[in-house]
Amino acid sequence: MPSNIPKREIEPASSLDARLALSFSNFALLTAALTHRSYTNEHQDGAMDNERLEFLGDAVLDFIVGEWAYHRFPEMPEGALTKIRSHLVRNERLADFARDIDLGAALRLGRGEKTSGGHLRDSLLGSAFEALIGAIYLDAGLDKVRRFMNPLLDSKRESVLEEINDPKSQLQELTQAEKLGAPRYRVVNTSGPDHARTYEVEVEIAGEVRGRGSGSSKANAEREAARDALKKI
Repeated sequence: MPSNIPKREIEPASSLDARLALSFSNFALLTAALTHRSYTNEHQDGAMDNERLEFLGDAVLDFIVGEWAYHRFPEMPEGALTKIRSHLVRNERLADFARDIDLGAALRLGRGEKTSGGHLRDSLLGSAFEALIGAIYLDAGLDKVRRFMNPLLDSKRESVLEEINDPKSQLQELTQAEKLGAPRYRVVNTSGPDHARTYEVEVEIAGEVRGRGSGSSKANAEREAARDALKKI
C-alpha cells in the first residue's frame, strides 16, 4: 500500500446510518449505495453496486438543489438560479458534501481502488454521494432527502455566492461551455519592493492571450485578468 494513503477500517453501514441519523428501513439500499463496482467485481456474493442509485440520485439532487435555490434566493432571476444549481451539483461539489459527512469511511471498494485511495478521490466520492441520495429517496421519499440536504446546502450558501460571482469561475464555466479548454494564467511581470509587490498576469485560452490584469497578489492579478477576458469574449 502506498505510504501516503492511510489505512482505515470500513465503517459499517449501520454505523453510518446512526451517525447521520438516516434511519434506513431497507439496509440493502444503503449497503448498495456504499458499494463500488470494483467491490462487486471481486466479491461474488450477490452484492449490488451503486451505479443505478447514482443515476437516480443525480436526478433527485437536480430537483432538491433547484428547489433549495428557489426558496433561499427569492429575488434572483432564473439565470442566476441555474448557475447556483449547476455549481452545487458538479461532481467536485458533491465530493465536498461527501467529505463533510465522511462518506469515504463507509465505502466498499475493491483492492485496487482501496490501495490507490479511492475513498479520497472526487470522482468516486461524488458518485457515491449521488447514490446515497438515491437510496434515501427510495427508502423514505423526498421529504427525507430535503431534511438531509438542506443543512448541507445552507453551509455552502455564502461560498457558492462568492464563487459564482468570481470572474475566474465565470471564465472557467464559459470556456467549458464553449469547449475551449481551461484558462491558463501566467505571471508576466512583477514590480515594486518585496513588501509592496505588483503582479501582472495574462490569461491564455486555447493558445491565445485573451486578458491581462495586475494586482497586489497573484490571485488578485488573475481575477483582474479573468475580468478583462470576460469583457473581450
